[in-house]
Amino acid sequence: MFKNSAGDDFIEQIKFAHSMGFRAIEDNGMMSRPVEMQKKIGDTLGKLGMTMGVFVITSQNWHWKTSLASGKQDWIDLMVKDCKEAIEVAKRCNAKYMTVVPGNYDRSLATEMQTANVIKALRIASDILAPHGLVMVLEALSDNPDLFLRHTDQSYMICKAVNSPACKFLFDMYHMQRNEGDIINNINRVWDETAYFQIGDNPGRNEPGTGEMNYKNIFRHIFNKGYKGVLGMEHGLSLSGKEGEQALIASYRTADDF
Repeated sequence: MFKNSAGDDFIEQIKFAHSMGFRAIEDNGMMSRPVEMQKKIGDTLGKLGMTMGVFVITSQNWHWKTSLASGKQDWIDLMVKDCKEAIEVAKRCNAKYMTVVPGNYDRSLATEMQTANVIKALRIASDILAPHGLVMVLEALSDNPDLFLRHTDQSYMICKAVNSPACKFLFDMYHMQRNEGDIINNINRVWDETAYFQIGDNPGRNEPGTGEMNYKNIFRHIFNKGYKGVLGMEHGLSLSGKEGEQALIASYRTADDF
């Protein structure tokens, strides 16, 4: 996010973010980083008093394939392997939350059967993660119509059915604005199963203030409801270079000023 201001070294980017007032990071690709780099990131965050946000539980990109909804054992076995590996990754970088995307819709099965398959798989994953105090957060997406998990009500129902402290909802406000809108009301509706939020304005998926969403009001609402967790910046920049990074910082200071 701050390559132009801090250089290519990710550790220096973390330090720069801290100097600008940010107190957490995310790294979707953490599982693919070398072990020593995972440890270095965790050590850096610890020294700075920062929080590690989400990374994605996946290998072989099963989250972009017709996987958990299919009910096929090969996909469940791969998910189990990845969950066990994610435990060790989380220890190295001091993470608690990990993103899970159940994959694509299986057009050979009824929606209800796919939902049952996903719930079964997530219960298995929860049993692996829960003893370690870890939480997988389900992310509903808007990237393409093939995705199985797309809506807040669907995610809420699945979390209720899994019924585990290790399975909660990641409310990505950019994706949900695209899929359904009504962000503040939907936050209220799924609040008790929501453990994590991500940000991005729409259209464009860039920093707050570049699209149609009123992030100052959304942030105020989340704050007033007592949320103390990470708000993840999963978006791009509307401008390039250092100018774009400074515009991003300014946009968050504006949205956070309530």
